[in-house]
Amino acid sequence: MGCGSCSSGGCGSSTKLGTVPAGCNNNGTCMTSGCNKLDVYDWLSDMDLPSNYKPFDIVEVRFKGSRKDFYVNTDNLYLEMGEMIAVEPSTGGYDIGHVSLTGELVRLQLKKNNVDPESVIKKIYRKANENDVAKFNAAKELEWETMHKARKLALDLGLSMKISDVDYQGDKTKATFFYTAEGRVDFRELIKKMAEAFRIRIEMRQIGMRQEASRLGGIGSCGRELCCSTWLTDFKTVSTSAARYQNLSLNTLKLAGQCGKLKCCLNYELDSYMDALKDIPNDVDRIETQTGVAYLQKTDIFKKIMWFSFPGAESWIPLQISKVRELADMNKSGSKPIALDYVPEQKEVKKPAVLDYENVVGQDSLTRLDDKSRKRKKKKTKPKQNIIEPKQENKKPPVSNERKEVKQKPQQVVPTEKANVVPTNNTNPQKTEQKKKRRFNNNRNKNKNNDNSNNIGGE
Repeated sequence: MGCGSCSSGGCGSSTKLGTVPAGCNNNGTCMTSGCNKLDVYDWLSDMDLPSNYKPFDIVEVRFKGSRKDFYVNTDNLYLEMGEMIAVEPSTGGYDIGHVSLTGELVRLQLKKNNVDPESVIKKIYRKANENDVAKFNAAKELEWETMHKARKLALDLGLSMKISDVDYQGDKTKATFFYTAEGRVDFRELIKKMAEAFRIRIEMRQIGMRQEASRLGGIGSCGRELCCSTWLTDFKTVSTSAARYQNLSLNTLKLAGQCGKLKCCLNYELDSYMDALKDIPNDVDRIETQTGVAYLQKTDIFKKIMWFSFPGAESWIPLQISKVRELADMNKSGSKPIALDYVPEQKEVKKPAVLDYENVVGQDSLTRLDDKSRKRKKKKTKPKQNIIEPKQENKKPPVSNERKEVKQKPQQVVPTEKANVVPTNNTNPQKTEQKKKRRFNNNRNKNKNNDNSNNIGGE
């Protein structure tokens, strides 16, 4: 299923049959709500209807942008949501749209939109075949090029208007140009030139700034996609009083959206603020005391606290609403309080109970591993002790202290064979014992080799 309601030009606006759609390339099922803006969940689809039930013959169909319309299913065709159908347009020919809703929910939609079911006279012709889909895709491919050519023609004529979007009819016989302008524009000469250039019937339709933003799409100051391009379909008026009720600074740069108008989200929480403001007195701007006059500086609507301050004082005095009303009644009766020394009651915050197993895995120190590595490094720097290592093969025998003594004091060495070296008192008895064992083993191995050679010669 493809659609044409996303800001990238439609998931299936520039595709061929049997290929992946263009746009977001998610075939109309992306989760950003840019492709399924006008989809409706049919919660009655899995319910069993009575046997003598007659289906509702009106079907809701969606088109490019945020346009929807209702059509009569005169031939009782079996239609499913998302299916492409050929319908009767307001002018001649036919148009291609997608089924968005069928059954009893269409009756509720008619009631919601204040549409009389008897006033719906447009018909559904047929289900779209391959030729209809091919012609529809070819028409959608021309929209981008047609819009830029129309903009150039409008600039050549010097018209103060901006063509933001073009919508071709399904049979490629009519094109609707959507434009924005500050005032009325005389585009009769423009229509003549566009009719000569495009050879189609042309309809000019002026839209507002909010509708233009919903068609083009974009990213808001909150970091999310624009509400008007994802889910918002009805645009209510937004006034500066909405920002004033919410204690927002009247800065047009912060309160304006991509369309240049006040943000639609200013109305989202307005009802909650209006309900909270019912309990807050709006006629108390100052309180007269014996020490002076305190003026209202700030009001916390949801905590129901009002801050007052004296002229020239740096600190503000918070007061509960009940106390403010009491002081206001005292001023009306002609009496003045001594001072505004009331502090609002603060609820005791219970400290969370510390459990025994809170730091069972050592979460109290993030550098515990670094400390261990430092300790290991320190251990490596310690000098080695004289430890007797076990005998290993192919290992060079350690140099005995006898040879060191020979180098240091050659006068004590007798000039005979190496075996007749006189041991000194500094020699290690364990090492000398090991050396004797090695010499004994070497002599034994030599004797064995000599015996083997003699036996071979005797044979």
